Amino acid sequence: MKIRPNNEAAPSGLILLHKQPGTTSFDSLRDIKRVLGTGKAGHTGTLDKFAEGLLLVLTGRALKLSQWFTHCDKQYEGTICFGAETDTLDPEGAVIANAPLPGREAVEQALSQFCGKIEQAPPAYSAIHVDGERASALARRGQTPAMRKRPVEIYRLKLLSWEPPHAKIFVHCSGGTYIRSLARDIALTAGSRAHLTALLRTQVAGFKLEDAVSVGRIFNHGEHGGHGGNREEGIGSGEIRNEELGIRPINKAVFKNLDIPCFDITPPDAAKIIQGKPLAQILKDGSPEFGGENAVAALFSGDTFVAVIEKSNDKWKYGYVYARD
Repeated sequence: MKIRPNNEAAPSGLILLHKQPGTTSFDSLRDIKRVLGTGKAGHTGTLDKFAEGLLLVLTGRALKLSQWFTHCDKQYEGTICFGAETDTLDPEGAVIANAPLPGREAVEQALSQFCGKIEQAPPAYSAIHVDGERASALARRGQTPAMRKRPVEIYRLKLLSWEPPHAKIFVHCSGGTYIRSLARDIALTAGSRAHLTALLRTQVAGFKLEDAVSVGRIFNHGEHGGHGGNREEGIGSGEIRNEELGIRPINKAVFKNLDIPCFDITPPDAAKIIQGKPLAQILKDGSPEFGGENAVAALFSGDTFVAVIEKSNDKWKYGYVYARD
């Protein structure tokens, strides 16, 4: 099902993928790899199997930019089912506790206590490593992994609807937040127990679900060459374009959505960066002056993305030179 020969370079860029419920993030990524004919693709933040929504996928050399996508803030709509908690905190698990349903007022009061910086214990069924092994693997063997609480931040939390036993909520949170854990903790605070029955990720940083493409659409272009012709003929004639496969170039708009500032450099300076010359010499007359320690910036020469640089010990250092690969 791949659309590119093995000796052709993997397309580089960003795919905004609409993951469907009932498929894992790994399965969705595997399908994209098959279409693109490359193993150089990776998502930047998993979604549970039962969940739906926006998955950011980097391909080709853009995969090396993953670290600047991983910890982005996210927005969700989730449906909490009160009265029963499952071992996985989602609809696929076994019920482990029951409790009376709370009233709407108790739910709203509980929600108000989770805005801001909080400590959260991740679900036992998660990819987090405990003693060198995934917590989910330990849980499936009947063990009880010790899930240490971690700091996360809830920027906005709102009750969208209340139809007992279900509450639909909106959540805008920091990276690393588990909405399953949030549902569990909200229920406990309201004097009940609960699990998530549905979850929709609507936004990651400045990227929105409404702009995403489905795996089916990518497969369709792969099959028909984007123009209804034979797949192999499409490859040979160059008819399949990256934009038809949903692959966006790494441009200034991408970094704007990541809230990373962009700075322009001259072609000669871009050449020096590609050669690995010291940044202190290249940026001495136009060093980006913003932010504190651990600040990040993207360098462009015209519309061409050159590199990511990072600030450490009050000095700019190379993060990744995109134009070199």
